[in-house]
Amino acid sequence: MRATMTDRQAARRERVLEAAMQLATEGGYDAVQMRDVAARADVALGTLYRYFASKDQLLVECLGAFARELQRGLGTNPPRGASPADRVIDVLRRAMAPLEREPQLASALVTALSSLSSADAAGLEAATGVYGIVGEMITAAMDHEEHPEREAVIRTIGHVWLAALITGVRGRESSDQFHRDLEASVRLLLPGPERDRQRAVTRVRD
Repeated sequence: MRATMTDRQAARRERVLEAAMQLATEGGYDAVQMRDVAARADVALGTLYRYFASKDQLLVECLGAFARELQRGLGTNPPRGASPADRVIDVLRRAMAPLEREPQLASALVTALSSLSSADAAGLEAATGVYGIVGEMITAAMDHEEHPEREAVIRTIGHVWLAALITGVRGRESSDQFHRDLEASVRLLLPGPERDRQRAVTRVRD
C-alpha cells in the first residue's frame, strides 16, 4: 500500500505512527487507543483504520519504523568490532539502548508483537517485515562472513534478540543479565577466536 500512496497520504500515515508512539511512550500499550491516536494525529477514525486494521498492526508498524531508522543510522555509522560477533553485538546493543530509555514504549511494542493473532494478516505481515530488517542488519554486521548455517544463524540471532527484549521489558531479568545472555548467545552462534568461545561459556555460567 505504501508504494501507491500520494505524498499527502504518506505524511498522514507518518503522523499516525508518531501519534501512536507518543501515546505508547506516555502510557504503554493500554494508552494506545485507536480513537485517541486518530485525534492526536488529526485524522478521521475511519481513515486510521484504512491504514491500520488493528492496534497491534499499528504498533508493530511503529516497531518497523524504529528498526528502519536504526538501519539508516548503521549505514552512516557502521557497527564497530574486530569480529562478526563483536559487530553483531554492537548492532543489538544499539537497538536495545533507545528502547531501554523508553520502557513504556518498549513494553507497548513488545506486547503488540507477541499479541498478534493468526487472523491479523496485516499485523503478521508487518511483523515479518520487522524480522526481515533485523536479519538485514545482522547480515550486514557479519560482513559476508562464511558460515555453514548462515541463514539459520541469522534467524536465530534475530529471535534471541526479540526474546531478550521481551524478557527485559517484562522485568523477568535485569538489564545487565539480558545483555550478558544476548552477548553469550551471539558468541556461541558466531564463534571467533578461542578467547571469544571462552568468554561466551563464562557468560552462560554466570
